[in-house]
Amino acid sequence: MRHRHSGRQLNRNSSHRTAMFRNMTSSLVEHEIIKTTLVKAKELRSVAEPLITIAKKDSVANRRLAFARTRNKATVGKLFTELGPRYADRPGGYIRILKCGQRPGDKAPMAYVELVDRPLHDPDGSDDKSQTVEEES
Repeated sequence: MRHRHSGRQLNRNSSHRTAMFRNMTSSLVEHEIIKTTLVKAKELRSVAEPLITIAKKDSVANRRLAFARTRNKATVGKLFTELGPRYADRPGGYIRILKCGQRPGDKAPMAYVELVDRPLHDPDGSDDKSQTVEEES
């Protein structure tokens, strides 16, 4: 029976799962949008959203806690300097999951994982960070 077992195994052992979600979280914080399978995207939400909540209150203890979970200094820096202040007024729901079809090789359902209210990048080269995804919709 599967009572009180949270999370999915994803055909990986625990150390592989931990490393995979650390890498995915670092990529999400760095690029603010990533493409992955739908199941991994749903599991990533339970790892990445608490990190952003931790980053809303900048303290040495919270920075150490975030570093223990990500093991990446650049990720921790961006979490506390950009993402924490950006989501200070939002009580949760920092991540949006958009389904984007199926992978050609094995028909696995794919999804984009993106941060809500992320700045749009202009293809012309001018980085006008006043526009966000929410303003365009």
